[in-house]
Amino acid sequence: MAALGVATAAVVAALVVGLSASQALSLLGIPDPGPMTTYGLPAARAVADLAAALTVGSLVFAAFFVPPQADGLLDVGGFRALRRAGNFALVWAAAAALLVPLTLSDTTGQPFKDSLRPEAVWRAADQVEVAGSWRTTVFFVLVLAIGCRIALRWGWTPALLVLSVVSLLPVALTGHSSSGGAHDLATNSLILHLLAACFWVGGLFAVLAYALRDGKYTALAARRFSKVATVSFVMIAISGVINAYVRVPWSDLFETTYGRLVLAKTAALVALGVIGFLQRRRALPALAEDPEDRGALIRFAGVEVLIFAATIGLAVGLGRTPPPPTGKVPTPAEVEIGYNLAGPPTVARVLFDWRFDLIFGTLALVLAVVYLLGVSRLRRRGDAWPIGRTIAWVAGCAVLLFATSSGLGRYAPAVFSMHMGQHMMLSMLAPILFALGGPILLALRAIAPAGKGQPPGPREWILAAVHNPVSRFMTQPIVAAVFFVSGFYALYLGGIFDQFVGSHGAHLLMNVHFLLSGYLFYWVVIGIDPKPRQVEPLTKLGMVFGSLPFHAFFGIALMSMDTVLGGWFYRALGLGWNSNLLEDQHTGGSLAWASGEVPLVVVMLALLIQWSRSDKRLQTRIDRAADRDDDAELTAYNAMYAELARRDREVRK
Repeated sequence: MAALGVATAAVVAALVVGLSASQALSLLGIPDPGPMTTYGLPAARAVADLAAALTVGSLVFAAFFVPPQADGLLDVGGFRALRRAGNFALVWAAAAALLVPLTLSDTTGQPFKDSLRPEAVWRAADQVEVAGSWRTTVFFVLVLAIGCRIALRWGWTPALLVLSVVSLLPVALTGHSSSGGAHDLATNSLILHLLAACFWVGGLFAVLAYALRDGKYTALAARRFSKVATVSFVMIAISGVINAYVRVPWSDLFETTYGRLVLAKTAALVALGVIGFLQRRRALPALAEDPEDRGALIRFAGVEVLIFAATIGLAVGLGRTPPPPTGKVPTPAEVEIGYNLAGPPTVARVLFDWRFDLIFGTLALVLAVVYLLGVSRLRRRGDAWPIGRTIAWVAGCAVLLFATSSGLGRYAPAVFSMHMGQHMMLSMLAPILFALGGPILLALRAIAPAGKGQPPGPREWILAAVHNPVSRFMTQPIVAAVFFVSGFYALYLGGIFDQFVGSHGAHLLMNVHFLLSGYLFYWVVIGIDPKPRQVEPLTKLGMVFGSLPFHAFFGIALMSMDTVLGGWFYRALGLGWNSNLLEDQHTGGSLAWASGEVPLVVVMLALLIQWSRSDKRLQTRIDRAADRDDDAELTAYNAMYAELARRDREVRK
């Protein structure tokens, strides 16, 4: 089935590209590199994309669709899925390696054989962004394949799944979606689109392969996959509409090759949705009634996998087809950041000139909704949940949304002071509110345990994530503090920001780092969630006061610099109102220096309240123990001192 799917994707991609290859070359003014590149590149890309999806889906299956054994070793089904993931990763790496010279041939117009010289490939890959992305993918995926071959325990599968997702990003951040107007929306929507497609098609194939082998937990795997497929369908539909909207006007949908391919892909998505709906209505009830009745699941899943393979071929062909010209010349700002700015940042523009961030804006909304659903479940059950925690969490989501989607988020890629303001909100304010919200504690209370002898579920996965060696290492006070503080210096004073300031992907990674490092630090200091290690109050206080000087020195260093960080990029934007870049950088440094006071006040108040409540709980436990044993501990304590006093009197005599 896998070989048939790969062949289908490759053939469809090559056929689709055959309709538009000459048009693409003529628009770019590139000589025809020959049929080997013209048809081989889309075929290899289709193989790489499908192999990537099957790798990710197999790892999702091994991690979450079937349970491990009681001793933590993978079950037979999970072990087979992990080994399949390793095999698919090798195919993915081989296709990616082939795509490096194919991309160079396509970009330069030289025949494929002329692009195969090793020294030429390595040198040219540094100059052609897409080829360099494929080269990076090869290294990531080879490490992933090795990990899949040596792992035996369930605990490694979530980490390998994360690595597989990371391996998708280098190529996702290049291509059509990463250039031209609105490429911020196009790139973010493509990332969501790609992740959802991999989880859906890869998970579907893994469930099908498991059912064909009469897997013991087929009914459980099908139920869990159905939930993933539903979310994936919604993500693919929304992100696909957004990506198409920024690439092709509605009027060109029926009149251009690009538009007709979008419609064909839409029709395929609708067909997949219908099949998925029928599968949920027929196959799942049949499995619930008789776990051995896998016929409906296998039939529907087999057809769905083939349609998915053809859809991936369509998607590859769409990526190789030039979108219809817009007829307008983009400004330097549109080329670099994807959109224009109305003028210098003002209070009104920061507050009201919004541009929704599809990654972090969506994350903020999803986190708020899921948290409120958890609180609602507790209340329906009759359990209380402190309103202060809910307010803190929702406020943290609001801060995340404002920092990335308001005028502050809109100006952050183009103005250093706005970027630093966003940085401070993401690393110093939102994590404090998230830590005070207690999401892990809420999840553990809202999600029912799997039950004795039952396959582990989300609650058990959360506990496994909290209590593992990696979490214990990362929550060591020194490690958490160094991870939190060192990012400032490495990113800005170490030259990373100056080199990657123009990269949309780098900005996404920066925001992820700000959030994670801040949350880890404040989870250790003031977090109310269960932790893999207990930290003494004085140690927490030392972490806060120990990190403040480093934060202040960082702000002062920025204010004292006479070299503009990322000056080459900010000048390329052509924003006349932002000509004094050094002054703007000093403003950003002052924001970094001054912003340390706000979290200090919040953290100190939180620590005082937590210590006060801890003392009250301790006193309550002591009083209850005294009531139970008639204050036996105090009586024994007084008797000891009475005996000591008696001995002193005897010595004096």
